[in-house]
Amino acid sequence: METLLLSEKQIEIAAQLIRDGEVVGIPTETVYGLGADASDENAVRKIFEAKGRPADNPLIVHLSDFSEAEKYTSYIPELARKLADKFCPGPFTMILPKNDNIPLVTSGGLDTVGIRIPSHPVMHRLIELSGKPIAAPSANVSGYPSPTSAQHVMRDMNSRISAVIDGGQSQFGVESTVVSVENGDTVRILRPGCVTKEMILEICENVIIDKAVISGLEKDEKAASPGMKYKHYSPSADIVMIKSDLEHFTEYVGNHYGDNVYALIFDGDEKNFPYRYMTYGKNGSEQAHLVFQRLREFDDIHAEKVYVRTPSLDGVGLAVYNRLIRAAGFEVIRI
Repeated sequence: METLLLSEKQIEIAAQLIRDGEVVGIPTETVYGLGADASDENAVRKIFEAKGRPADNPLIVHLSDFSEAEKYTSYIPELARKLADKFCPGPFTMILPKNDNIPLVTSGGLDTVGIRIPSHPVMHRLIELSGKPIAAPSANVSGYPSPTSAQHVMRDMNSRISAVIDGGQSQFGVESTVVSVENGDTVRILRPGCVTKEMILEICENVIIDKAVISGLEKDEKAASPGMKYKHYSPSADIVMIKSDLEHFTEYVGNHYGDNVYALIFDGDEKNFPYRYMTYGKNGSEQAHLVFQRLREFDDIHAEKVYVRTPSLDGVGLAVYNRLIRAAGFEVIRI
């Protein structure tokens, strides 16, 4: 596997690999993805194989413009078009009825497909040069924290894929917001991201947050979106979420402290925190940018247990909470 630096020639090399049915690590504005031709069943299977991803976990299809969605969907509600006008290109995915141009292996066996128009210039150019719809889940081993740099992809995917494009650090740090449109006038958030409920309410007055965002799916329930069904984003360290003020959080960590035990706390908390820690920002946007990087860094220092101060559920904080609660196996200690 080679690292392709940013140039038109190198992006063209990656585009040719996509056309040849290979898998390439690619930068997006959210996290790094594993890109392959979404219409090529064999290429898509290579994504699942590289990640060790369950076959019933659907992939998102990335296009250069929302007008391209007509080629891969059977119906686009008017509300979906309004949402696209507002949030595309960007970290925003819509679940739409698919047509036969998207194979079932790409959609995880569902009759719907996630459509996203990325804003990252390299990803956007790669789609244009390849001439293909690109399926691109996060470029990590399934269940591990998503990668926000080319170095993360190289570590996870060495010898598993053909190449990685180095596009620098990801801008947002968590995957796209995923929504579906129901009854023509309602938006359901299936996976929160940096396009928040508050932002969507400016377009649609009926916005529902799916129960699986903070509690997970039932045993036999199908996942309509990536990131809904399985334990995700989890490092080797045991993640324990603590919902409390700083005083009680500090007391709890102290009562359970020991070798290779750390805490993940907010910026500013460290002034009165006497134990080993990392910080991950003071608000939702900063925490989203840093959360996966920090989880990986805990593995680098061989942490065995990490106590995490639970972020706010408002705005982008909901996306951070969603990733952390999955990393923690849906368990939160409330003090």
